[in-house]
Amino acid sequence: MTTAIFAIRPEPGCTATVIAGRAFGLTIEACPLFEIRSLSWNPPPAERIDALLLGSANAIRHGGPALAAFRGKPAYAVGDATAAEAEAAGFPIAATGRGGLQSLLNEAAAEPLRLLRLAGTEHVPLAPPPGVEIETRFAYDAVPLPLPETVAARLHFGGLVLLHSAAAVRHFASECDRCGIARSGIGLVALGPRIAEAAGEGWGELRAAAEPREAALLALARDMCHEPPLR
Repeated sequence: MTTAIFAIRPEPGCTATVIAGRAFGLTIEACPLFEIRSLSWNPPPAERIDALLLGSANAIRHGGPALAAFRGKPAYAVGDATAAEAEAAGFPIAATGRGGLQSLLNEAAAEPLRLLRLAGTEHVPLAPPPGVEIETRFAYDAVPLPLPETVAARLHFGGLVLLHSAAAVRHFASECDRCGIARSGIGLVALGPRIAEAAGEGWGELRAAAEPREAALLALARDMCHEPPLR
């Protein structure tokens, strides 16, 4: 029996994961459990900022009019998708991360930097290296949505769920409990260990990708579909 695989991240990332899954031979169903909504934010003076620090493409998509004051400044982007979105919006890419935002920040700290971090209200805490100053502004919020009844009915028979954030796994776990879905029948594939740690106990299987990249997540999901569950 084929394992049903669900992506629950917000759009447009959810559809992007579905499309990327095809290259790995996976049929993934989109079930966004969050809606991204823009927030108004007060920008610091542009002359006080050397570059942008971006942990998600949502920072560009939902940055709003205040973002215009910084156009042309370099951007440090957490991954390829974020970098592509930033570059298309007029922000030259200074560096693209391969191991998460903290790793990117550490590598960028060869010289003093004053960074504007555009983030969501749910975000990863960072420890700036010496010489690096960060001003954080919240540009968007991820609003949780209920698990659709049709998907909940299918998950009663098991499935594999792809997790891109700690907020996603916490909300999904809550929805499983609300809908009476047994955790023991669900496999979770997390983008990284921090996300996996937020999942709690009782899942049929819980594994984290070797690196926080979509390709690693999808490769692990493919392996889990063909391996017997770890008990």
